[in-house]
Amino acid sequence: MAGIFKAYDIRGTYPDQIDEQLAGRIGAAAVEVLGARRILIGRDMRQSGPALRAAMVEAIVAQGCDVIDIGECNTPMTYWAVNVMDADAAIMITASHNPAGYNGCKISGRGAKPVSYDTGIAEIERLALRSPAPVRPTVARGTVSERDLLPDYQRWLLGFAGTLKPFKLVIDTGNGMMGKMLPGLLAHLPCEVIPLFFEVDGSFPNHEPNPLNPANMRDLQAKVRATQADLGVAFDGDGDRVMFVDERGELVQCDYITALLAAEFLAHAPGSTIIYDLRSSWVVRDEILRLGGTPLESRVGHSFIKQSMRQSNAVFAGELSGHFYFRDAFFTDNAELAMLTLLRVLGRSGQKLSELMRPFARYHATGEVNFEVADKDACLVRLTAAFPDAELAHLDGLTLRFADWWCNVRPSNTEPVLRLNLEARTVPLREQMRHRVEQLIGGKPAAGH
Repeated sequence: MAGIFKAYDIRGTYPDQIDEQLAGRIGAAAVEVLGARRILIGRDMRQSGPALRAAMVEAIVAQGCDVIDIGECNTPMTYWAVNVMDADAAIMITASHNPAGYNGCKISGRGAKPVSYDTGIAEIERLALRSPAPVRPTVARGTVSERDLLPDYQRWLLGFAGTLKPFKLVIDTGNGMMGKMLPGLLAHLPCEVIPLFFEVDGSFPNHEPNPLNPANMRDLQAKVRATQADLGVAFDGDGDRVMFVDERGELVQCDYITALLAAEFLAHAPGSTIIYDLRSSWVVRDEILRLGGTPLESRVGHSFIKQSMRQSNAVFAGELSGHFYFRDAFFTDNAELAMLTLLRVLGRSGQKLSELMRPFARYHATGEVNFEVADKDACLVRLTAAFPDAELAHLDGLTLRFADWWCNVRPSNTEPVLRLNLEARTVPLREQMRHRVEQLIGGKPAAGH
């Protein structure tokens, strides 16, 4: 059970790793750790969601804490709602993009500040797993109020849309939460929308709701080509990540989207800081500098990026995994805002997305490659010794930088896995250095996570 308490959230298989009893203990522990008097709760479409929600709500109100239940929603809506409802915390019952058998929760504090393993999950784990179960204090029970906030949330989103042109869009929600969240928003846009798998179904009958896996993007790519659409959009299960397909049906790198959208934010906030995770292409840094902005590299992971955004007052941030973050969204990630911003940029440019992306394809990256290794630390020591002339950085794992190539090798928080990202100025150099680095890492290739 301890393995479900992860760096940024709580996630495991139902009912063997997480069940109603543990969900209740997690809820009660969250009240104690966060000192909460009002907790907002949402959940995605997973089949185990209602049972886990009921157990969690009961445990929270038994601690004397009030619950605002906003029902089925996506994760970004909980970030918005915890602010507008002035709650002390939000718990989103979700397993994000994991397969149907999983569930768990993402926890935010006041103001939608993320609760990570270092800032609360470890203590929630300790309290939730202690035995015997804690005796409930004799306090007055909290109250439960149910609120339908979706119309207000959609109005808030539309406030960022601006003037859009009538594009033809194919949108794949993978039977995830966005199938419920999007129709009310899309009804106010001048776009023709061809929906794929909008039926909300926590068994995910068509494909897993994980757009990072190229296999899950094939239906979207095919439909964009077949319908000659202007853009393809894919959301993950809980709607906090988004990936795009250009008008040719080709996948678009998320770091290129960060580089493209940087211009939009720097035009309105000149000189501002824009954050990107350290796996991103050199092109992101290049574009931010060219536009007069301040580039800031971050560790991978939403809690680190959100903390850096607050500290630097960054206007925008992008992550290679499809998370896009906005100062105007309480320094949180919001996939709907990323889609609306891209549509606005596309409309103003008068160009196709592939044309806008073409200037960014001046470096050559491997993408993230995962390796199962027995001793992660020994691998990093070997790499450091093998490249004595490299500029070294240890922000997240090990980064080696040279004039014409760089790589980052970072250990997984929970598994015996090293993740490699490498980029070079030419394809031959990329392949040469990839081969050398992979030899030094050793281990066998692992599936992406």
